[in-house]
Amino acid sequence: MNRLFVTRKKSGQTSSQCLSALKRKYGIKKAGYSGILDPFASGVLVVAFGQYTKLFRFLSKAPKRYRATLWLGAQSPTLDIEGAKKVETMMPFHPDSLQIIFKQLVGSHTYTPPIYSAKKVNGKRAYSLARSGQSVTLEPVSMEIYEAKLLHYCHPFLTFEVSVSEGGYVRSIGQMISQKLGFNGALSALERLGEGKFVFEGEKALNPLEYIDLARNKYLKDENDIYLGKKLNPQDFQCTQLGTYVLEYPHFFSIIEITPQGVVYHLNRMERC
Repeated sequence: MNRLFVTRKKSGQTSSQCLSALKRKYGIKKAGYSGILDPFASGVLVVAFGQYTKLFRFLSKAPKRYRATLWLGAQSPTLDIEGAKKVETMMPFHPDSLQIIFKQLVGSHTYTPPIYSAKKVNGKRAYSLARSGQSVTLEPVSMEIYEAKLLHYCHPFLTFEVSVSEGGYVRSIGQMISQKLGFNGALSALERLGEGKFVFEGEKALNPLEYIDLARNKYLKDENDIYLGKKLNPQDFQCTQLGTYVLEYPHFFSIIEITPQGVVYHLNRMERC
């Protein structure tokens, strides 16, 4: 069964545990997910069954949108309340000062991701290494914050939404907010609301062609050449420029690349739902 859809992962559940539950629910063996969420976070997880597991690298999933609650004064090495060590008390902040800080967040940032993140280090998740007591060193990365919005402030809890590029870590954004206020802070909740056009709509099946950000092309000869995976000539395409393209047919689609050496199949004869 080929299927692309969005599920909602629960907080406290690993992404792998979420996938295992879906495999049992739908009676499927071949399945995968894209865009891991660590156990603390909940929300949107893009899942594919069957042949569609091969599509992940071609899917457009930016920007990423999150809602989080920051506990001002909470000190935690994990930057969330799972690792909270102590809590400071402070006077409430004026809402106008908070609005100024959120305006300052929009833009480009270079920072070091938290060691308790889902970023991979030598093939393993950083949070797994850190929680097992191993030393973790992460390189600085860049992110773009496209939008940052304060939703609610009930001292000492501050709820906000952000829209970020690939490489953005909301725990680090919470840390940025806390540092601008001059105190510690840790997330008490984190939910991914969407990745690009991917949002949770009850696990309904999606048309992958609506989520693949590649130009369309047309093969000018017999479509069976494509279906059978025959060697192709770049001159037999409507667009002959170098690049990666989607070829659409009534019952299947393919992803090919026109290179200086010829035509390469990336994915061929993907059956349409």
